[in-house]
Amino acid sequence: MPETAPKAAGGHRVVYAPRIQDLLARKETVFRIDAATVGVSDPGLMAEVVAARPVLSAERSVYKPAAGADIPHDSATRTIRALGQDVTAAIAAPPPPARGLSGPWPYAATSYLRRWLFASDPLPVSLLSKRAVTGSDALSRLVDRAVTLWPAPGAGDTAGALAGQIRDASDALERKQAVALYRRASATLCDGVAALAGNALWLMGPAREQRAARPDLTPFLWETLRLLPPAWMLWRKGGAAYTALHPEIRPEDDVALFPLLMHRHRDFWTDPLEFQPERWAGVTDPEAPAFMPFGFDGARCWARHLVLPLAERLLETAIENGITLHTPDGETHVPLRSLLSVRFDAKTGS
Repeated sequence: MPETAPKAAGGHRVVYAPRIQDLLARKETVFRIDAATVGVSDPGLMAEVVAARPVLSAERSVYKPAAGADIPHDSATRTIRALGQDVTAAIAAPPPPARGLSGPWPYAATSYLRRWLFASDPLPVSLLSKRAVTGSDALSRLVDRAVTLWPAPGAGDTAGALAGQIRDASDALERKQAVALYRRASATLCDGVAALAGNALWLMGPAREQRAARPDLTPFLWETLRLLPPAWMLWRKGGAAYTALHPEIRPEDDVALFPLLMHRHRDFWTDPLEFQPERWAGVTDPEAPAFMPFGFDGARCWARHLVLPLAERLLETAIENGITLHTPDGETHVPLRSLLSVRFDAKTGS
């Protein structure tokens, strides 16, 4: 089987779930995954698929329909701005105690980020993004009902900007959608940043201990997004818009786009499995035909301008507090999940 795992610093090894490993071992750039799905990793064809039609509401993660109705564009825009305000305020403030980063990653980092970003939100709003709540339909319904009564008369209001979207809703439907957007936006951002930071820590290996000699973490994050992009697959529902793009794609076929595969294309990358942050030295916003960590024009990730600064701040906090990574034999397993993320136990010096 061809070598597919990135060559992380310090001898750290990555072991993929079997289905991911099978994808990585493919030489074709257009291939059939099953009877109703075609996979694509060719950069040009991926760009054509994205440009062939607008993204459907059901294909979105955060802005898919809620409370039985589509999310209006102005509501989506307000949500992005509100989340940006919360992230900006958090980055400017001291982070929570670093001991919160100890434990199994990416879960410890996700919980840490939620405390960092949404600490000012009162109960029951802050419960909307808790993993113990979101994993239970019954608890989610209870919390949703409690939020409809917030804020209580005379209660102090210390809510952040994203929670303010719920408070300021003009009617019942807008309020229900604001509740859904709070849960989706907070979870999507925190889960994605935790996965990116964890992947970067793993790939950096002992190099993270040399942080003082390399003050700029941005190249490490760009190279991590190339080798282990959390958003490793994009899905598009099939239809006539795609049939003219490639003979393998039929009208009834869904299309799966794989940045994870495209980012290792040997026609575009020298030593594609080598972790080489120096590729990105001095690059602030890379544009490359075979690089799609946040999507193409017309389908860019809604949080791309928040992810890098927040991930860099999280990495700085982890490194400055002497984080150490532990797995059996220096090996981490990457399960088949919607977000591509390594797993390890961590401990900080704090």
